[in-house]
Amino acid sequence: MNLLGRPYAAVIFMFCMGVGIVYSRHSQWNVMIKRGAKLFLLGILVNIFEFFIPHFVCGFLLGKWDIFPIADGLLLFCVDILAFAGLSFIIMGILKKFELSNKKLIIIAVVMSILGTLVKGIDFGIPVVNLFISYFIGAAGGFTAFPLFNWFIFPIAGYVWGQYFIKAKDKGEFFKFWPVLLIVALAYFLISSKMWGSVASDDVHFYYFLNTLDAVFCIINCHAVIGLCHWLARYLPDAVIKAATILSGNINTIYIAQWFFVPLTVIFISYFAKNLVLNDIITSVISIAMIILATAVALGYKKLKTVKN
Repeated sequence: MNLLGRPYAAVIFMFCMGVGIVYSRHSQWNVMIKRGAKLFLLGILVNIFEFFIPHFVCGFLLGKWDIFPIADGLLLFCVDILAFAGLSFIIMGILKKFELSNKKLIIIAVVMSILGTLVKGIDFGIPVVNLFISYFIGAAGGFTAFPLFNWFIFPIAGYVWGQYFIKAKDKGEFFKFWPVLLIVALAYFLISSKMWGSVASDDVHFYYFLNTLDAVFCIINCHAVIGLCHWLARYLPDAVIKAATILSGNINTIYIAQWFFVPLTVIFISYFAKNLVLNDIITSVISIAMIILATAVALGYKKLKTVKN
């Protein structure tokens, strides 16, 4: 599960975020900075749904204030994937303003990744300082999941990759080696996680503060997985492709909605079903139900927004 939930999840999302800039009609540097600011604020909104609302609901309802601790309010600024995405768009907007070449963008991203690798876990001894630094590197305190320096390499890689992909006349030829690369990346993830610790290890810090070598194989894996999807798309019904397109177009809203329902579900179970055994089957059923509910809310919100406009 560590393997499926790590290099095959957030990594590919961030890589595709860079690819999306290439295809977007709104990739002007100032538009990207504004979009980044909005995503950053959305990240704070998610923290409210994920930590603060559950903290007070659980406290007043169950008298248990420790199930969803908020670290004296510091978790309001916890660095999750939306906060990272926001910072990435801001930085990429600034870099685009200066019209840097792909080579220079890659150098910047690699240097940032190496620095993030070398200084991860640093502790300044002051929670507020750690919190601020956590936006950029994996500082101590547990306030960050996706520090900018460690993860910025993925949207940059996606941005550069997307420029080659959009120009490729023969997409099949472009993805010719995806099966081999998929096996190479998978072998690395499995071997490294057992021998020296990497993105698929049990220790989540190897993932959140991933090193540069892990990032390289994650990028190889991104190309392979997109190649796999390109191959599968030839055999999938149009209805499936259409559904995937709709979901991807509402991914941010679905993500926000789920972090409203996940903690409230935990509270509901704690209050009404204290003896419920959360085995794999029950957990999977609950997870699927929350995904469906979050998706329905997101699509309903979009429809309501469209009617108002």
